Amino acid sequence: MSLKTILGALAVAGLMAAALPAEAQQTQSRLYEVTKSKKLRVCQFPLYYSISFRNPKTGKIEGIDADLAEELAKELDAKLEIVESSFGSFIADLQANKCEIGMFGVGATLKRAQAVEFSHPYLLTNIYAVTRKDSKVKKWEDVDQKGIKAAVSLGSYIEPFMKNYLKNAEVVSVAPPNTREAELVAQRVDVIITDFPTAIKVTDEFDWAVTILPNEKLAITPYAYVVPQGDQIWLNYINLFVDTIKLDGRLMKYAKKNKLDPIVAP
Repeated sequence: MSLKTILGALAVAGLMAAALPAEAQQTQSRLYEVTKSKKLRVCQFPLYYSISFRNPKTGKIEGIDADLAEELAKELDAKLEIVESSFGSFIADLQANKCEIGMFGVGATLKRAQAVEFSHPYLLTNIYAVTRKDSKVKKWEDVDQKGIKAAVSLGSYIEPFMKNYLKNAEVVSVAPPNTREAELVAQRVDVIITDFPTAIKVTDEFDWAVTILPNEKLAITPYAYVVPQGDQIWLNYINLFVDTIKLDGRLMKYAKKNKLDPIVAP
């Protein structure tokens, strides 16, 4: 065999090794840790209507991701442990190994993807405004006016979008434990900018609330589950979980239960 042939074979072997999937080289994974410990730690934001909202009467977290976190734990034969987090802290919480996964309607954005991994999407939403029926904000064009205070959740994907989008109104970033809804009730803001889940929940619960839609869909964003970087085996499992609950109907079942079926991702 000539030197040229040998070098060619080595080059091909090197390319094949480089092309091996990450899981072939990975020996540790959160999947193994969870199935061994029988404990699944899920980061959730307990102030998110229809997604992961702590019922003040029962103390229990309710919503689509409360339901689906239980389904994931069942699939893993593990005990579910909820770790309270927020949109401003979930990346740090994942990186600090406080939880294995974030399940609370996290918008999959390119900026966030620089620090964490996102699963396949399960919901797809855009931006809405919610205000009081007696508000001076009557249509979408009224939102971006001088003197108007528009509340957004600190750390949400909506926050940077609206800070760039609004030219005249003041953007008020609300940090937990305060909520946009409480700020609106107290009339410290004129309008809250939110997504479909919160818009539906607020207008369902409060007779003084009204939803205003923009003239076009703004900031269309997929919602996905979020895991730390560098664990392809765990990400593959979560992706398979999302695909499975789409196919077997569990995603739609819990979406309908929480009135989110219009935004289920295909």
